[in-house]
Amino acid sequence: MVTTYGYVRVSSTDQNEERQLVEMERLGISKENIFIDKQSGKDFNRPQYAKLIKKLKAGDLLYILSIDRLGRNYEEIQNQWRILTKDIRTEICVIDMPLLDTRKGKDLMGTFIADLVLQILSFVSENERLNIRKRQEQGIAAAKARGVKFGRPEKKLPGNFEEIVCQWEKGEASLDEVLEHCDFCKSTFYKKYHEYCALRH
Repeated sequence: MVTTYGYVRVSSTDQNEERQLVEMERLGISKENIFIDKQSGKDFNRPQYAKLIKKLKAGDLLYILSIDRLGRNYEEIQNQWRILTKDIRTEICVIDMPLLDTRKGKDLMGTFIADLVLQILSFVSENERLNIRKRQEQGIAAAKARGVKFGRPEKKLPGNFEEIVCQWEKGEASLDEVLEHCDFCKSTFYKKYHEYCALRH
């Protein structure tokens, strides 16, 4: 029996999960056959995609919104397309690019056009990802040059820090009480404490 599946992938920099789900529902794909991976920009671990691959069989149909859902770069996209269409022999339909629908154009010309479009889109996808990263790096460098600081603002010492430290050193206050009074985590407190000790001596 032929089954229709949908694959959705979103990352911290690409939050279009809703649009992808709407497209899958419009196509009538049941929720239990929609596999969703959420990941950070650094992590490309895709447990749901791995589960999907195990379920797919020859003749099944897989919908993805765009070609970059299959991988982060040209090589990955090409490799996953080969696994799906050649090894498993699954049909694939890329919603945003109707030319990439393996159910159509089964003749030599149709296959050639689909392969050509796939290579072009894979290249464009990777190139755009690299350009985005380059623009981000340039933006960060420019901001740093203007004196913009990144990360959390450094916490200031409470006015009675010396008194709090004195009580802690004498055993009159526990570390937990000190952390609560200062509103510091343990590592921040020890850092501030060592800085304080250096100035004191």
